[in-house]
Amino acid sequence: MNQERVLITGGASGIGAAIATRCREDGYEPIVIDRIGAGIQADLSDPGATARALEQALQGGPITRLVNNVGVVVPADAENQTLDELQLAWSLNVRCAMQCMQALLPSMKTANFGRIVNISSRAALGKELRTAYSTTKAGLIGMTRVWALELGAYGITANAIGPGPIRTELFDQANPPGQARTQKIIESVPVKRVGTPDDIAQAASFLLDARSGFTTGQVLYVCGGMTVGVASV
Repeated sequence: MNQERVLITGGASGIGAAIATRCREDGYEPIVIDRIGAGIQADLSDPGATARALEQALQGGPITRLVNNVGVVVPADAENQTLDELQLAWSLNVRCAMQCMQALLPSMKTANFGRIVNISSRAALGKELRTAYSTTKAGLIGMTRVWALELGAYGITANAIGPGPIRTELFDQANPPGQARTQKIIESVPVKRVGTPDDIAQAASFLLDARSGFTTGQVLYVCGGMTVGVASV
């Protein structure tokens, strides 16, 4: 019997790569679309390139699980955030997710089963220097909730994960280990450490599981407790 297939955008490194590895461990076949790596290579900020990559992914058979992980951070204060940066963030963080969902939806409806996991961010609750990023990650949560309502009758769940600070290569570049600013971030986390990509992969594994069919429309903040007192119950 063929393995069940999972499409992971931005799955060549960081959180996406950890999710791909966990999917293999869970018995799925991960299909990765990214600008780099051994999977399907495409610039997902381009709708045309995205469409071609999705067509290639589906040539191997139906896909009933989707992890919308690809994203971009374009830090700037509100006064200096540019419209081009906002457009880029919107295209990668929101448009790409919807395009992927729509491409896979026929497979999911035919199977009367689907799992959609959107990687949002704790920054959706608000974060300095993140106008474009926070806006688009909040928009991704809004889409998740609508999809849960519209697709539930087809056996399809849609949920979001809101990572807090996660130790990736990009995180270490922006927050070098040992610096006072980095230590301040760590001290602000109730569990007194930053997260790892595997922490996010663990959450994704639960939401992708066939046994998680009664969990939909939710945002799971994997943030070491940072959202407690910030996000509503």
